[in-house]
Amino acid sequence: MSLLHQESPDDIDDAARGEAFTKGSSHVVWASLIATVVVTIAIAVYVVAGEKRPVASGEIVQVWAHPRHVETSGYDANGASMAKESFDQVLIFAHVKLHNQSKVPLFLEDVLANATLGEGIVSISAGSAAQYEEVFVAYPELASLHANALSPRTTIAPGESVDGTAFWATRLTRQAWDARKSLNFTFRFQYQANLVLAPHNAVMEQ
Repeated sequence: MSLLHQESPDDIDDAARGEAFTKGSSHVVWASLIATVVVTIAIAVYVVAGEKRPVASGEIVQVWAHPRHVETSGYDANGASMAKESFDQVLIFAHVKLHNQSKVPLFLEDVLANATLGEGIVSISAGSAAQYEEVFVAYPELASLHANALSPRTTIAPGESVDGTAFWATRLTRQAWDARKSLNFTFRFQYQANLVLAPHNAVMEQ
């Protein structure tokens, strides 16, 4: 055979052809895997970067309840006679801690106590700081619960925290209150998302 003789493509061994094809395929597989990992990481970074942490954090330290049956005296504030009234009422007190973890002031607009009862969810707005003080004048037996009032119209500066007690009054029977399925509190901020907190400890009866 002449030294100048060259093998034609038809003369190449089939095993060599297969080996070359396999090597080319493995490169494609590895490239696809790397591309998939890169895309996955990019998506994860985008999602994490796009998430905003809540503007506020907080804790419900403790909740107290005072169920009571009320009977009015039959006289108004001026001493004039009026029809007597009787009803069941539950006073709710919650020791709350809130922290502004944003870079802007937070303006609290309302604090709702949400109780899930047999007929659905009952939401009650918190009383004002002045009404909070009036409760302890009207019910001196609750003096042990008196603390710094948390106003439902509180402003929290960036990075600051507030610590106080809010209260609610609702006309519920003791039976309905005791049969509740859940209890949580909604803090409504102006122009910001609500913060919902649930107590971690059992409600104490006072």
